[in-house]
Amino acid sequence: MNKILSILFASSFLVACDSNEVADVSLGLLTTKDIKISVLKDPLIDGVTCHIANVEADLDFADPSDMSISCRQTGEITSAMLANIDMSKSGEVVFKKSKSILFKSLKIRRIFDAESQTLMYLSYSTKETSGSYKHSLSTVPLWGTKAYSSADSVNQ
Repeated sequence: MNKILSILFASSFLVACDSNEVADVSLGLLTTKDIKISVLKDPLIDGVTCHIANVEADLDFADPSDMSISCRQTGEITSAMLANIDMSKSGEVVFKKSKSILFKSLKIRRIFDAESQTLMYLSYSTKETSGSYKHSLSTVPLWGTKAYSSADSVNQ
């Protein structure tokens, strides 16, 4: 039992050492919960950067499921980049972070809307909380990028 508690205690420090973390906002002196803001560069679309805000509870077995996401074009987006992504209706997971020891995680999924030529980034919790799966959506339109004109060929 002591070994398990030691592992859990040590892992709480590893979670706090997230290299993607850009901000940490305390929710007060009498709580162990903080709002962590992380930056995520899309691994296949270099010109997209997302910021994810979520609550982390340092001494709990599970973090709250609430989160928000905001994604913006921060560089060039080309048709060659689009050619490498999953174009299915469910898209693909580009980021995953554990939120509890009981299989709950935060996932960010990239989905391409060919009709509006927009990249959608959906953040969601994989475990139901209070009768709901928490989620948030951000979009990055391709208008004005090198990928915009070639995106029409995806619709055909």
